[in-house]
Formats: sequence, C-alpha cells, structure tokens
Amino acid sequence: MHPLKQHYNENVCPALMKRFGYGNLLEAPRIVKAVVNVGVGEALDNARALDATVEDITTITGQRPVITRARKSIASFKLREGRQIGVKVTLRGERMWAFLDRLMNVALPRTRDFRGVSSTAFDGRGNYTLGLREQILFPEIHYEKIDKVRGMEISIVTTANTDEEGRELLRLMGMPMQNVEIARPPYVTLD
Repeated sequence: MHPLKQHYNENVCPALMKRFGYGNLLEAPRIVKAVVNVGVGEALDNARALDATVEDITTITGQRPVITRARKSIASFKLREGRQIGVKVTLRGERMWAFLDRLMNVALPRTRDFRGVSSTAFDGRGNYTLGLREQILFPEIHYEKIDKVRGMEISIVTTANTDEEGRELLRLMGMPMQNVEIARPPYVTLD
C-alpha cells in the first residue's frame, strides 16, 4: 500500500469523520482519480510535438496517455474537426497515489516563487483543478531531453459533496494551499 493511501486510511479519514460528523467510514470523502491533460495546439503544424508530449506524460505518470481530438472546427484557430490537439491520462489506484505524492511533495515545492496553490479552484462539488506551467517540475523529466516547455492541467476528482469537504480532504492529505495551514503527512520529512 502506498504511504499516501495509508496516511489517508489512518489519519485523514478519521479526522474528516470527526470534523463533519460522518457516521460511517464510507461517507468520508476520498480521492477517486487524477486526470492530467495537456493541450498541444502546435501539433497542427508540428507532428513531432504530440509524440514528445506523449513521451513526457508517460514518463511523469507511468501510464500511456490517450490522444484527444478536436470536437468541432474553429476557423480562427485553423482547427478542423477530428485533428489531434492534445493528450490526456486518467490515473486511478496505486499510480494515482504515487502521482499525487510526487505532485504535492516534490513538483509543487520546486515551482519558482511558490506560495501554495489556489484554495478556491474547486468546481462546487469538491473536485479540484490546478495548472502547471512546466513539465520540468517533475524530477523524472530531464531538461536536456525536452523539445519545448509545456504546461498541463491536473484535475483531482473526489467524492466530496461540497468545496469545504474537498478543501479539508486535500489539506489533510498535504496539498500546499494559499492561506490554508497544511497538514503535512507524517511520512514526509523536509530536510
């Protein structure tokens, strides 16, 4: 079992039950999946850009992404329906826990002038989305081997019913948010 999942089971779940007054363990919000999405608009002109992005995301997540296609044509963007314009990967289980652990404890603190992620980027149902400007924040990516710095969007889908529940879940898991005191998991040591 991944240490972050173990931390959820042993510490986060009981704390959520106490805070929100749940009567059952299964009522406590949990993380269902993490979705990583990268838009590659330059793929319209440069076919190799999509291949490089697929390789980067495979390295970061440990899972091969799906290539996304345009749903409709937009003339001002020179975009035709069905063209390849991005990549997406959905992580569940052990890969999700490992990815979230690296995101919260390695990648985000490596961001320049990092003061925490926004504490208001919830969708109203407890799901959280954040954007990263560079894929090189992850230690698996070697700066010399990338063709271009690309950003990505990461959505963390939870079973929380409200933003407050989702915010508390991510805070207890160790997500560094602005204006919110983080609860660092006990297995993480900052040297």
